[in-house]
Formats: sequence, structure tokens, C-alpha cells
Amino acid sequence: MKGGPPTGTSKSRLELERSELEGALEVTNFTYEKTEAESFSQGQRASLSYKMVEDELALFDKSINEFWNKFKNTLSDTSCQMVGLRDTYKDSIKAFAVPLSLSEKLSVKLKEEERMVEMFLEYQNQICRQNKLIQEKKDNLLKLIAEVKGKKQELEALTANIQDLKEEYARKKETISNANKANEERLKRLQKSADVYKDRLGLEIRKIYGDKLQFIFTNIDPKHPESPFMFSLCLNEARDYEVSDSAPHLECLEEFQENVRKTNNFSAFLANVRKAFTAMVYN
Repeated sequence: MKGGPPTGTSKSRLELERSELEGALEVTNFTYEKTEAESFSQGQRASLSYKMVEDELALFDKSINEFWNKFKNTLSDTSCQMVGLRDTYKDSIKAFAVPLSLSEKLSVKLKEEERMVEMFLEYQNQICRQNKLIQEKKDNLLKLIAEVKGKKQELEALTANIQDLKEEYARKKETISNANKANEERLKRLQKSADVYKDRLGLEIRKIYGDKLQFIFTNIDPKHPESPFMFSLCLNEARDYEVSDSAPHLECLEEFQENVRKTNNFSAFLANVRKAFTAMVYN
């Protein structure tokens, strides 16, 4: 059994145990002396019973056994402690016999601590670099989020603009559809008028290039009834009448155009054009 060097507590324990042993010895001696005295007294007093003598002897034997057992235990503990002290002393001798001096041990320990400090600083630098990279990635992410938000706003504005264009297109489409219906109605009326004019005035209407209508008058020249007198008519972007390509050329055709735009009386317009062609023949 090996133990450390004796401490103040161990010394106190040894002294306490030694005091207890001495006290036990004193009690034993006192008991022995008392028993011996009582034996002499018993020899002198024949009136004492034999039973009392046996009780005293049993008590004496019990005290001796308790003393002996306690003495053996104390001796065993003390022996173990002495062996521990001896082994500790040997270990101390061996420790001081090691070739490395105290300064060398301290130097080795210092180098180990310096290495640990270097490792700590390296880890700290790595953490700083990692934190820097994380911050850069965070900044880039925030920048990207801001760009995405900007694109989202642009997309919302573009979507709203597309919706406005759709609504405007629907309105224009409806307007064009209504205009086409009105034109169809107007063309029907014109065609009806054309049929009347053809029968009575010798007027023929033809559809030519550029969505134009060509008006051809006959029976104007008495000498040549089949000779054609013609002009072209269309609707411009403002949905107004526009006259062109008269043959023979009429100087007053532009005036007739302005009148029909103002009055919207197409029958009077055709009558005025026929009169102008007739006047040209007779003049």
C-alpha cells in the first residue's frame, strides 16, 4: 500500500490512537488491580458467593479481549501508514533522481503552454476569417434580397401597365367593333342608294384597292351615253369622307367634300357631283 506524505491530520490521528491505547492499558491495569484486590478481599471475606467471583472474572476477560482486538487494529493501521510513508519516501527519492532538472521541466511546460497559445490564436484567426466570410455572404444576400425586391416592384409595375394596356386594348377593340358595325350599316345604306342611283342616274359603285369605293356615272354626255365620269371615295382615320381621283378632274370636288363632312348628306353630294360633270360636258 502506497500513500502520500503524512499530513497534520494523519499525525493527529496517530496521536489520538496512541492516547486511546494508553487509556485502554490503564483501564486494564486498573481492572486487574481491582480484581486482584477483590480476590484478596474474597479470601478474607468468606461470606461472598462464588457467583460474584465468576461475574468479575467474565468482565475481566471481556475487557482483555476488547483491548486486544483494538490493539491489533490500531497496530495494523499504523503499520500500513508506515509502509505508505516508506513508499512515499522511495518515490520522492526516485523523483529527485530523474535527470531532468526543475528548470528543464518548467521549460518543457512553458513550450507546451506556448504551443497551446499559438493553437488558440490560430483558432481565433480562423474564427475571425470565418466571421468575415459570413458577413460578406450576409451582405451579398442582403444586396440580392434588395435587388429581388426591386425586380418585384418592377414586375408589379409592369403587370399593372400590362393590365392597363389590356383594358385600353379592350376599349379600342370595342370602339373599332362599334365603328365597323356603323360602317357596315353605312355601306348597306350606300349600296341601297347605289342601286337606286344606278337605275335612275346611271351610277355604278365598285370596290377597288385601298378599301376605296369608285363611283362611275354614265348617261351624262348625250353624244356618248356610255362614257364614264368617275371619282373615288374612302373613309380616313377620323372616319370622315375623303374624295380623290376624279376623271375628268373637277375643281369643285374639294368643296363638295367639305360640305358632305359637315352635313353628312351623301345623296346631295352625289347629285352635286353629277351636276358638275354634266355642266362640264355642256360647257
